[in-house]
Amino acid sequence: MPRSVEAEFHTTLGDEGADMERAAVRFTVRVRPGASRTRVGGSYGEGELVVAVTDRAVDGKATHACLRAVAEALGARRSTVHLVSGVTRRTKVLEIDVGDGDEAERLRSRLDALRVG
Repeated sequence: MPRSVEAEFHTTLGDEGADMERAAVRFTVRVRPGASRTRVGGSYGEGELVVAVTDRAVDGKATHACLRAVAEALGARRSTVHLVSGVTRRTKVLEIDVGDGDEAERLRSRLDALRVG
């Protein structure tokens, strides 16, 4: 598995204070701001997923466009996609909350398919 995708399981405190386990998939993307059209697909460097967005890299607009594009391409809600690192860089680490291990596996398969282009 490329270095740029990993699944993690976190234990969080639920509403009633009970431990709940949640899964998250963390991966690296390479953002191309100012593209002629928004597109998710292809790989860069050591397996980073390429995300081309039409927004310029000004005031975080390209980052927000990247998060929206990734959520749409993976069929996830935008609220489940989080920026972990790389606020001002083209290479960013993202994390998507998933319900269980099966959903994490489906997401990893989709990421692999998008990397191929």
